[in-house]
Amino acid sequence: MPPFIAVTPTLNLDEAELDMSFIRSSGPGGQNVNKVATAVQLRFDARRSPSLPNAVAIRLIQLAGKRATNEGEIVITANQHRTQEMNRKDAIDRIVELIRQASIAPKKRVKTKPSKSSRVQRTDAKTKRGATKSQRRVSSRDWD
Repeated sequence: MPPFIAVTPTLNLDEAELDMSFIRSSGPGGQNVNKVATAVQLRFDARRSPSLPNAVAIRLIQLAGKRATNEGEIVITANQHRTQEMNRKDAIDRIVELIRQASIAPKKRVKTKPSKSSRVQRTDAKTKRGATKSQRRVSSRDWD
């Protein structure tokens, strides 16, 4: 693997920032599951990462949700495959995809207000609806 992982054309992630440990998997594998640690637990400290701009790190922690710790560390566990190498690749792909999503800045909301004609149209419709409802109402004088 190269020392840097390309996330976007302008953003590279240093592989040394990824802390990987291998744990026993609960997935398929028969007796192999009880003997071999094939699952990967990847830890990435987003808050202290020199590779990520501050805004991207903040969005990344928010996107990670329950996978992020209070200290800003993101923990991803990959155990879908039977080999360490496949699980390792899966974990790296998942963190890269998360960072890629976090690198896209949300669009600023542009405030708008309704046009004068639409405001008039709305109040006219409300008045007309109110008149329709009041005509349905039975007055007490009609019963006497």
